[in-house]
Amino acid sequence: MNRDLKVLEEKIGYTFTDFSLIKKAMIHSSYANEKHLPKYECNERLEFLGDAVLELVASEFLFYENNRMPEGELTKTRASLVCESALAFCAKELNLGFYLLLGKGEDATGGRKRNSITSDAMEALIGAIYLDGGFANAKEFIHRFILDDLENRTLFFDSKTILQEIVQAHFKAAITYRLVGEEGPDHDKSFHVAVYVGEEEYGIGTGHTKKAAEQVAAYQSILRLRKMNIK
Repeated sequence: MNRDLKVLEEKIGYTFTDFSLIKKAMIHSSYANEKHLPKYECNERLEFLGDAVLELVASEFLFYENNRMPEGELTKTRASLVCESALAFCAKELNLGFYLLLGKGEDATGGRKRNSITSDAMEALIGAIYLDGGFANAKEFIHRFILDDLENRTLFFDSKTILQEIVQAHFKAAITYRLVGEEGPDHDKSFHVAVYVGEEEYGIGTGHTKKAAEQVAAYQSILRLRKMNIK
């Protein structure tokens, strides 16, 4: 596992002085329980710290990037940037689930792909970097892996709403999401959903829930419509 975590260090562009911190950031409570480790040896304390650091960095970023945005909208935007699905999306780009230490039961039931687990690990990693390298290094990591390419991320997270607005503005037909397939065991099932505008298919998405598959399908549909200069 240490060798795997060295690969993770290379991915994030940060080398830990105290290597035990990155290892602790990857220890899920199910693993700690299975190995009879004290509760404080899992990543939950680091997650608590990382959550606070992330909220501060995201707040500062939005404050300076949107100098006319009112407080209410700043709060709403920050919430969308640091919510579970947003962090899980970022964690997926790092393949963070692969590096997690999970209990056998949690691992067997798809824990490495579970948004609640990978998003918590992302916050724990931020907390670990903060403790090891200080605020500047944690801030650099957050800007690089969470606050980058916000336009595209927003397009993904709000894809169903954005698609609805585009279709209402340019089409007379309604949007429908149709389940076109599913596969895998109950604990690790994948769903395939297609988006139709009227009777024409515009995109297909795959996810571990129907809702996640719909989100991907909507995003793919938006990208297709943009290629057609429909925005």
